[in-house]
Amino acid sequence: MTVLSRISDFTDELVAIRHDLHAHPEIGFEETRTAAIVAERLASWGIKTHTGIGGTGVVGVLQGRHPGDRRVGLRADMDALPMDEQTNLPFRSQNPGRFHGCGHDGHTTMLLGAARYLAETRDFTGTAIFIFQPAEEGLGGARAMIAEGLFERFPCDEIYGLHNAPNLAPGQVSVFPGKAMAGAFFFDIRIHARGSHAARPQDAKDPIVVATALAQSLQSIVSRNVDPLKAAVLSITKIVAGTAYNVIPEEAVLGGTIRFFDDDMGALMRTRLVGICEGFAQSFDVRIEADVRDVFTVLENHPDETDALTAAVGDVVGTEGVETGSRPFMGSEDFADMLRIVPGSYCWVGHAGDMPLHNPGFVLDDGILPVGASIYARLIERRLAG
Repeated sequence: MTVLSRISDFTDELVAIRHDLHAHPEIGFEETRTAAIVAERLASWGIKTHTGIGGTGVVGVLQGRHPGDRRVGLRADMDALPMDEQTNLPFRSQNPGRFHGCGHDGHTTMLLGAARYLAETRDFTGTAIFIFQPAEEGLGGARAMIAEGLFERFPCDEIYGLHNAPNLAPGQVSVFPGKAMAGAFFFDIRIHARGSHAARPQDAKDPIVVATALAQSLQSIVSRNVDPLKAAVLSITKIVAGTAYNVIPEEAVLGGTIRFFDDDMGALMRTRLVGICEGFAQSFDVRIEADVRDVFTVLENHPDETDALTAAVGDVVGTEGVETGSRPFMGSEDFADMLRIVPGSYCWVGHAGDMPLHNPGFVLDDGILPVGASIYARLIERRLAG
């Protein structure tokens, strides 16, 4: 592995930044402290800094030593998850119900490390754009920045992102062209029925009976509507109903997600979900509201930019560390919305953590920080080479 030597020199400072961000996590569109730290650091390195884009987003613009028209974007997400941390880290979260359980504190720190290095060296031709995005975890941070003119104000010829991967070994990076992460809809289904005493079910229209039957029926959408050769998932992830042992409630709510790699399949699954809910409403003589929201776009890596990312990754981890035969991942990532506008690519960087993402015991390996920062920096040096 060949981490850039200057980044190695200030790795201890990167670790300190990451630990501070980890101890003070903020969820989507609430990243005011995080954004302020990012903006202060960028400005201190002489990088022109813009704040408040898409709510709490920050963009840094850095001109290379040599004039040029090309502009390359690098993006990192800043938000934490709305969950409690269950680690014994000395820098564990100080904010109840807030936890960097996906490692976005590390992503932010890696991009800061690359920005500092590039501000010191400026050994490139053109412009580097550093995009620090809020609200990646299902709240539409990328779309918010785009809606506020991200790429009109800061045009990019290409754009790159990365994510930590505890399922990959340290020194291993997965990158491949084409569809790499799933699109996703989130849904809430509210069943309006009629409650009664539990001893007199004949007086009720029991929403729990409807909810449990509906949850089972929705599983037929994938098994009996989706082409078996196309990957898709529908998961019911919450059922909420009732407050007492002897009361049949008035309402029940189901929530979950639809995931897919083909937009037509996503549309089909949404249509079938709504249709099944309408049928159940008629069958059980209740009222059912189905709210299905388009949250994530299918993430598709562009071929030329994936080749460029592969080369930059190889500079850092060696060709033996580049994993190009990986399979698409059913998780979702709103960097996909940026890739629909600007060609680019996205990779996963392995580290020594042994807990999965979004687990309350997740621990990000600090050893990944100079690796990710070096990958970001090499992308600029390669893609904006004189």
